[in-house]
Amino acid sequence: MILCIDSGNTRLKWAVAEGGCWRARGAVAREETPRLAEALGEFPTFRHILVANVAGAQQAIAIEAALRRFAVVPRFLAASANAGGVANGYRQPEKLGIDRWCALIGARHLSAGAALVVGSGTATTIDTLDAQGRFLGGLILPGFDLMRRALADHTAQLPLAEGRWQAHPDNTADAIVSGCLEAQLGAIERAWGRIAEEPGACCLLFGGNALRLAEHLACPFRMEENLVLEGLRRLALA
Repeated sequence: MILCIDSGNTRLKWAVAEGGCWRARGAVAREETPRLAEALGEFPTFRHILVANVAGAQQAIAIEAALRRFAVVPRFLAASANAGGVANGYRQPEKLGIDRWCALIGARHLSAGAALVVGSGTATTIDTLDAQGRFLGGLILPGFDLMRRALADHTAQLPLAEGRWQAHPDNTADAIVSGCLEAQLGAIERAWGRIAEEPGACCLLFGGNALRLAEHLACPFRMEENLVLEGLRRLALA
């Protein structure tokens, strides 16, 4: 069995794979990482433990402590020049976030054509993979909630808005929510336009705010919530 862990800035997601299939999945809030041991209580051991951690050194220590009862040393991965059928086009390949790298590898195994890989979490990442498996580059922007909070924290009269999307907002709360959503959607749709005409092109969407974006996204897309975990599984099998 293989344990895959996607440790983000807000949540830690885990999944157990065996024989090419997922046996179990779950998630805990980042501050509840010690509960990981409890969540994995039914599993005696693992052949491999692979971790994609973007939440810093202290979180890595917390993950190691939570997994101490297993006789397997977790592998904390980093991006490389080539892996899992993907060629990394970043100027410094090792500087690419491991969550983005794993999502690209997962996408390559789910789509044979060009792909736009969109992660919508604390930050929003929009990465482009061509039909030959080359990562061409990508965009990073503040996520939807981070945009809202930036307005509340850095302006005197704008609240942390809880409005709703409108095409023509007529109040401040809706104007903030609509503006933050439109910024996310516009970036995705512009990036999609660069590959839309390629045969078999697809947009894969994942992350904590993916459903919020999906409601309004004006390009074809497919939800793939466990894309990072899928990439980790592929790397474990390589």
